[in-house]
Amino acid sequence: MNRRTLAILAALGATTIYALNHTIAKGVMPHYVQPFGFIMLRVTGATVLFWIFSLLGPKQKIEKRDWGRLLVCSFFGMGINMLSFFKGLQLSTPINSSVLVTITPIIVVILSALLIKEKITWQKAMGILMGFVGALLLILMGAEVRQDAPNIPLGNILLIVNATAYGTYLILVKKLIEKYHPLTLMKWLFTIGVIINFPITLSEVQAIQWSMIPPQAYASIAFVILGTTFLTYLFNVFALTQLKASSVSAFTYLQPLIGILFALGTGKDSLSFIKIVAAFLVLAGVYLANRKPVRAKV
Repeated sequence: MNRRTLAILAALGATTIYALNHTIAKGVMPHYVQPFGFIMLRVTGATVLFWIFSLLGPKQKIEKRDWGRLLVCSFFGMGINMLSFFKGLQLSTPINSSVLVTITPIIVVILSALLIKEKITWQKAMGILMGFVGALLLILMGAEVRQDAPNIPLGNILLIVNATAYGTYLILVKKLIEKYHPLTLMKWLFTIGVIINFPITLSEVQAIQWSMIPPQAYASIAFVILGTTFLTYLFNVFALTQLKASSVSAFTYLQPLIGILFALGTGKDSLSFIKIVAAFLVLAGVYLANRKPVRAKV
């Protein structure tokens, strides 16, 4: 199995975890943990894990000229991205968050063209368009909106902020990924993330009543820390070593599809013609966005 195939599998694994996270994390907030408090648990837990596992990797030092980019990447990827997503998810619904994350690839393509002059091919543009249409069709016409959302408009705005911040992170972190080992990079990004998030999240961390949290909620918290934070960021960093940022972000389109399949498997949703058509568009869009163009033989 070549490294590009492994990169695609890593991106797919990260997307699958993210898809499950929409429902799992929502079940914990705000009854047991407030969204900002949840972020501090995520970032701190992931930081400890990355430092432990970094002992298995190469001993690298961050060059002085790279600390500025590292700080900006952490600000967008471990700060704004996470805070806006969890707060938006608490205020809105898992369904809305699933559809709104699909704008990330569009943002990445635009930023890639503006910042790093990445070429936008017709094939990639068509894939992004198909995936976006499929995701919208799947979410807006194929599922019911949940009622446990106190402020959907504000929540949706925060989810758009999340998608924009994550797209910016993917673009900016690319140069660092090409230079440093994933474990070295992640341990420092998350360490900075702890510092950035600490003053914002402290009050909600202190408000957590640990004795009142049931075992199922603890399991959800563990999933968010180990899966949604540690594994997904590691998977995405590895994927970016072999794939373009726009290609990695295109896997976002699979999130609503996997979310629906998960709901079907647990008996919480039903299949319809609309969902089948939408699923086809999503899969076709991801395929086109990641397929290498065929070069004509001379």
